[in-house]
Amino acid sequence: MKHFPRPRRALLVLAIFLGAAACVPVVAQDSMQRWQSFDFAKTALKSVDLASLPLEDLKLLRGIVFGRHGRVFKDAEIANYLTSQDWYKPNSDFQNSMLNTTERRNLDLIRDAEAGKHETVQPGDMRYWRTRAFTAKKLGKHSGAEWLVLRSEVEAIHGRRFESDAWLQQYFDERYWYKPADRYDPKQLSPIELKNLQTISLAQKQSRKVALAPGDMELFENRLISEQMLHGLSLYELRLLRNEVYARHGRQFQAPWLSQYFFSQPWYQPDENFKDEQLSGSDKQNVETIVAYENKIHDDLSRKLISRSLLEGLFVEDASQMRQEIYARRGKVFKELWLQKYFTSFAWYQPDTTFTDNSLSDIEKKNIATIAAYEKKAVSAMSVIEG
Repeated sequence: MKHFPRPRRALLVLAIFLGAAACVPVVAQDSMQRWQSFDFAKTALKSVDLASLPLEDLKLLRGIVFGRHGRVFKDAEIANYLTSQDWYKPNSDFQNSMLNTTERRNLDLIRDAEAGKHETVQPGDMRYWRTRAFTAKKLGKHSGAEWLVLRSEVEAIHGRRFESDAWLQQYFDERYWYKPADRYDPKQLSPIELKNLQTISLAQKQSRKVALAPGDMELFENRLISEQMLHGLSLYELRLLRNEVYARHGRQFQAPWLSQYFFSQPWYQPDENFKDEQLSGSDKQNVETIVAYENKIHDDLSRKLISRSLLEGLFVEDASQMRQEIYARRGKVFKELWLQKYFTSFAWYQPDTTFTDNSLSDIEKKNIATIAAYEKKAVSAMSVIEG
């Protein structure tokens, strides 16, 4: 065996290491070489073209289709791949309307192939699962925002709008396949889609370790809930839960976002003859329990200093809405139309055009500062999901 002096041996090892490292991106480039010259705008893909591609390549393939129009990706793998290509020109003004019919069909095929290879169901996969039922095990684990997107995606496929959740509406507006309907009809959901929704809701509830979630009040038509069962729910969820009691009796809602939400539920049957005062028994007591718990949380925003532990786990969008509520309770009129509509739907909201920050108490100012500081470090729901 030939022996090299130490300096030469070290240089040889270094050269071998660098050579191996240089091959890594070359291999990745080689696997995608065929698709660099493929015209996705004029040539339709076939399932057989994608059958042997690994999940990583399918993901990059999707990136190429969008990348030809300059879409900027949050996903690091797609972003790094595209920026390494000479042809890629980032375009911050990219719109899905730039995609033609052939490109959209190709994306559908790629997306189906990706969904079929995912170990667990991911945001963006629900069109693949329209005709396939999945188990809780197949769902895997997800963040709060991912659970919401998965559940909402089933309905977004049929054109549901999400006007009460600005970031969620924006998320679907950015999906190339999304077409908002003038009027969403939950009866369009197939039995398999309804079953998948139930599976998602149950898995989400178990992962959050909450006793109740919107959609569960059917189980408490003749049973009482306790305050402890409400722990862990957001103010938004509490309000949906309370109004669900009325909705299950056919109440018609004046607040547009509540009306839109309940019209999207397959069990909702509006009854113009129902009056709120008809509510009785356990239904009435359950509403009173939820209202008392809501009031306690609302009042604490103005009466008690907020602890960081109360905010932990909230996305920046949720924390921001909590901060805005402190202003709303003093009558602030909001420039954002969706925010103004949201607070106007509360009976306690009284707009005050003379409002200034001087109207706030010291505790309210400190709570606003605490929430604002948290928002600077909080994760945006939009940033964790590419779709």
